Amino acid sequence: MINIARFTQGRFSFTLFLIYAFLIIATLTMLLPYYWMILTSVKPQEELQTYPPSFSVKHPTLQPYRDLLDLIPMGRYILNSLYICAVVVLFKVFACTLAGYAFAKHRFWGRDWIFMTFLASLMIPWQVNIIPGFVIVKNLGWLNTFSGLIIPTMGWGAFGIFLSRQYIYSIPNDLIDAARIDGCNEWQIYTHVILPLIKPVMATLAIFTFIQQWNNLVWPLVVVNSSSMKTVPLALAVLSSQTSSNFGMLMAGAVVATTPVLLVFLVFQRYIIKGVAFTGLKG
Repeated sequence: MINIARFTQGRFSFTLFLIYAFLIIATLTMLLPYYWMILTSVKPQEELQTYPPSFSVKHPTLQPYRDLLDLIPMGRYILNSLYICAVVVLFKVFACTLAGYAFAKHRFWGRDWIFMTFLASLMIPWQVNIIPGFVIVKNLGWLNTFSGLIIPTMGWGAFGIFLSRQYIYSIPNDLIDAARIDGCNEWQIYTHVILPLIKPVMATLAIFTFIQQWNNLVWPLVVVNSSSMKTVPLALAVLSSQTSSNFGMLMAGAVVATTPVLLVFLVFQRYIIKGVAFTGLKG
């Protein structure tokens, strides 16, 4: 007589094996470019020119990183990018969560129409805003300044408002009503009730904003032309145009540019999954 339980368990184990095998292969496929980038950044020039290419390094060296720091002020560019990212992230997390609280838990005239307008703005290509944005920044005298790099990007928060609104919508109204009965005003409700409950979506919004700002190339390229105000993507663009044949230095610059993003993602990845998963509970 056939043991149904063992047969079912065997099928389940084989399916699970196939799933894990597929995930492992997919992970290795995605990690291969990063491995090649790091490997190339520590190879001496003579090993870079060997054919066929080797997936190992015989004589690792940090000379490409030294050449990178000697050629361009990479430390200055990293500090510029970190400063811009920090200011934009803090502002967007505060403004988007505050607006999301208003749209989710308050009723006022035109609320739904205003919210739909924010969502509709997501359909407008960002390239349309470049020329008007440049004209405004130029007339304000913000070219080659942190104000020109930071303030215009603060207005691109429709996605953050949507993300915050959907998450805050799932918070029970009883908690807010209880806080009002205890005598809390709206600001106290926001800071003492809402913010502690939306940490996952705050972390998710902060990570998305950080990655977007760190990789932003077009807007800094439009408003910045002085060397001291350049960001990391601009530095990589300059490096690629000046040293297109020095692959070791190019890969060293790529490693320096991607390391902060990878660290932020690895540390806060669980918040991304939790924050995005809960944004669709109610709507």
